[in-house]
Amino acid sequence: MEQVAAIKSKFKGFSVSAGRYKLKAKGILQPTARSAQYTVEVIYHLNGAPEVSVLDPVLQESANGEAIPHIYPGKKLCLYRPKYGEFKSSDLLADTILPWASLWLYHYENWHATGEWMGGGEHPNSKSNSN
Repeated sequence: MEQVAAIKSKFKGFSVSAGRYKLKAKGILQPTARSAQYTVEVIYHLNGAPEVSVLDPVLQESANGEAIPHIYPGKKLCLYRPKYGEFKSSDLLADTILPWASLWLYHYENWHATGEWMGGGEHPNSKSNSN
């Protein structure tokens, strides 16, 4: 219930439902005042990895056909590096996953404008997993 309260407190427009082992949150993120509004959904199974999807608008490859960087199969956002323990089950989604999703969307918009991913990290869809 702490997760639900934190999301409702910090992300006022989000709807949140929680069962015994699963939380689902859905709402609008807008990285900057000039950014698009993105409807996102977070599904979090207790002690699992949160999955974040952008429901609207649909994420698009670049104008030259380059695949979207930092994304998992099913167009789930790659927000952190699990092997380094950057997210723990004790972390609040409202303090980590949702702000990270907004930052990811900011870098996604810049990637479309410049052709370069400037958010750092490791690409989960690359063979070398290098930046």
